[in-house]
Amino acid sequence: MTQPSLRNQLVTVFGGSGFIGRYVVQKLAREGARVRVAIRRPDEGLFLKPMGSVGQIDIVQANIRVPMSVQQAVRGSDVVINCVGILFERGAQKFSAVQARGAEVIALCAKEAGVKTLVHVSAIGATADSSSDYAKTKAAGEAGVRRHMPQATIIRPSVVFGQEDDFFNRFASMAAMSPVLPLIDGGHTKLQPVHVVDVASAILRAVQDEAAAGQTYELGGPKVYSMKEIMQLTLAAIHKKRLLVPVPGFALKPLAFALELQPIFAPPITRDQIELLKRDNVVAEGAKGLKDLGVDQPTPVEGTIESYLYRYRRGGGKFEPRFS
Repeated sequence: MTQPSLRNQLVTVFGGSGFIGRYVVQKLAREGARVRVAIRRPDEGLFLKPMGSVGQIDIVQANIRVPMSVQQAVRGSDVVINCVGILFERGAQKFSAVQARGAEVIALCAKEAGVKTLVHVSAIGATADSSSDYAKTKAAGEAGVRRHMPQATIIRPSVVFGQEDDFFNRFASMAAMSPVLPLIDGGHTKLQPVHVVDVASAILRAVQDEAAAGQTYELGGPKVYSMKEIMQLTLAAIHKKRLLVPVPGFALKPLAFALELQPIFAPPITRDQIELLKRDNVVAEGAKGLKDLGVDQPTPVEGTIESYLYRYRRGGGKFEPRFS
C-alpha cells in the first residue's frame, strides 16, 4: 500500500464538527495536514482548533446547499472529505438537499478545483429502491459523486457508535425515563455497529492509499446484533431493567409524526427511521471493509459502551473498567 505523507497537505473536511468529522479532523492534524473545516456555523467548530498546533486547523463557513460557498471551501485543497449527513429533516435541511444534491455539489466543485482525492461518507443500506428517504438520498449522493469524480472513495459505515453517538446514547436516555422500550417489528433487524475511531482510521487510510481510489468500502464492527440485543446491551451497561415490548412499525408512525412536528428537540424516532429498520444494516458478503483499510481489530461494543453510558446509571454511577 502506498501511504504518502499528509504533512502540509491542505485537507478540506465538510461536516468536520459532526460526530465522525471531529475524529477525522483529529487524525488529520496528528498526521501534520493543514485542515480546513467547512461547516454551516463556524462558531460551532471552534472546539476543534486545540486538536492541532496554532493555525493548523482553520474553520470556514460553507453550506453545501449553496454551491458558491462550497467552491470557496475547496479552493486550493489537495484532499476533500465529505462527512455531512443528517438523521432527520428540519427546515431547509432536507435529505435530498443535503445527502443527494449536496454530495454532488461537493464532488463537482472538487473536480473543478483540481482536487485529486475525494472521500465521501455514505452508509450501508444506501439503495435507490429503499422505502427510506435517508437511504435513497444516500444512494443518490453516491451516484452524484461518481458522476463527477469516479476516482472518489466511498465509505459506507453501519451504525456508528462512540461517546457522542446518537445511537446507544439515545436508547440509554429513553431507558432512563421510561419503564417500557419498544422493539420495532419485534427487534429482529440486524446491525453491525462500528466504532467512530475505526471509521476515522479507515477514512484516513483511504486518503493515503492510492489503491483506495474508485473503491467502495463497507464498514462494520466485529459482531452482528439484532435490535433486541442492542437494547439488552444498553440496559446492561446502564444497570437498568426495562420491559421490551414488540410493536409493529406502522403502529409507531403516528407518534413518530407528532415527534417530528415539535421544534424543540431532536425526535427520538422518525417515520423514515422506522422504514430504515425494515432492512438489515450489515456488511455485504464479499465487500471490501475495515481490514482492507488497515483496521485489523475493530473495536467491540461490549466493554466500550460502558465507558460513556455509565452516566445514565442511577445517580450517575461510576465507570469501572473490566480487565480480562
